[in-house]
Amino acid sequence: MTAPVYLFDVASRQAKWLAVRQSAISGNIANANTPGFRARDVEPFADILDKTKLTMVATRANHIGFDARHVEGTKVKKADTWDTVYSGNSVSLEQELTKSGEVARQHTLNTTIVKSFHRMLMSAVRTGS
Repeated sequence: MTAPVYLFDVASRQAKWLAVRQSAISGNIANANTPGFRARDVEPFADILDKTKLTMVATRANHIGFDARHVEGTKVKKADTWDTVYSGNSVSLEQELTKSGEVARQHTLNTTIVKSFHRMLMSAVRTGS
């Protein structure tokens, strides 16, 4: 019996998260000239993924083990916007466009991984492995 593959579920959740983040970035850009508007962003995907409690599991005795006690983590402090203008608006177009580029790169990576995994699965099914 094979273990369930969560890659497609995780990729789908990240794609939804990327869409929400892109929407927040678009809203920030649309309100760049609105006095008093505060730029918004969404919770990092890594934090959302941590809440799912997915853990690595060795499905066979000869798999390489994973011991979470030996992994060092670092808390990242969320930075404020780059500048605040006199009107109290905290939207930095340069920062928002940088975030938008990050979302585009993450989306491309997500779809590339899913395509590669799909090709691998199709190859395994065709060869009967």
